[in-house]
Amino acid sequence: MSPTTLTVPLADDFHVHLRQGALMNAVTPLLNGSGLATAYVMPNLKPPISSTDQALAYKAELQKLAPGINFLMTLYLGPELTPDEIRKAAKAGIAGVKSYPRGVTTNSDSGIESYTAYYPVFAAMEEHDMVLNLHGEIPSDPENDICVMNAEERFLTHLQQLHTAFPKLRIVLEHATTRAAVEMVKSLGETVGCSITVHHLALIVDDWAGCCHNFCKPVAKFPHDRAALREVVKSAHPRFFLGTDSAPHPRHTKEAPQTVAGVFTSALVLPYLATILDGFDALDSLRPFACENGRRFYKLAPRTADSATAALVKEPVQVPQEYAYVDDEGNKRSVVPFMAGKTLTWSLRN
Repeated sequence: MSPTTLTVPLADDFHVHLRQGALMNAVTPLLNGSGLATAYVMPNLKPPISSTDQALAYKAELQKLAPGINFLMTLYLGPELTPDEIRKAAKAGIAGVKSYPRGVTTNSDSGIESYTAYYPVFAAMEEHDMVLNLHGEIPSDPENDICVMNAEERFLTHLQQLHTAFPKLRIVLEHATTRAAVEMVKSLGETVGCSITVHHLALIVDDWAGCCHNFCKPVAKFPHDRAALREVVKSAHPRFFLGTDSAPHPRHTKEAPQTVAGVFTSALVLPYLATILDGFDALDSLRPFACENGRRFYKLAPRTADSATAALVKEPVQVPQEYAYVDDEGNKRSVVPFMAGKTLTWSLRN
């Protein structure tokens, strides 16, 4: 019989977007009471967070909005980033550097086109034990038969090459969506980890084709790909962990003719996760996946006996239809969460 209550340490989300301005002010406070302890913050703002000083200023803003969260900050990999800046960042406690191939997702216009130009930066990161976070896709290229459905698989040789060139550099393949990605990460060394989102454990291509609020990058793929994600999570493989890639956008931009990429899950991470895992008999894996594996990979301090916990109970909770806010121009806006209006089978007990 499936349990009806579950107590776990507060979870760690190793991939989250918290935006800036009014949208940041609206979504960041939702982390309070969400069951999260840690938020690993992405740097793709306008302009991108490319310096230590920018990252620390951004962290201070976030901390005021959600003082109970441990915000881990990242820098955007681009021409401005130098080995000297890496040394400065490491000394200041910046946790990692995020790489975006040019143009593949939100605010990635300044993304990279070649990794070899950044080898001196990677060498400095390896020396100072910073993490390289990879958005694992290459740009679409119809002439070479590359599109959103195979862009991740085509990227995997880059991951392999980077690991070979820098075997001591901790590298995370972010938000994996394919069986090929799972198998590649498993085949590489202990310094290569992989984050998996909540929504990719639930969705396949049929669920986002024609549904803008389920559209993200990388897109959800085939049933066999989702099965591979579920299998590796259920197995509690130590190098796979939670990174929600929670990415809020105003409703009107999601529902525009050219929709933007992103699924918003931050406010209900643990209820989503418990509901989805319970659906494929993997509830026992919630703790290693969301509370232990990522923490170990990122070398965070181990929890103690008196560390805070989250209590989950098997009681229904309805996902809000939207979260309303007022944007920077004074317009009434809203963010639509994942599974809006649907009922989850697990909820957080306050």
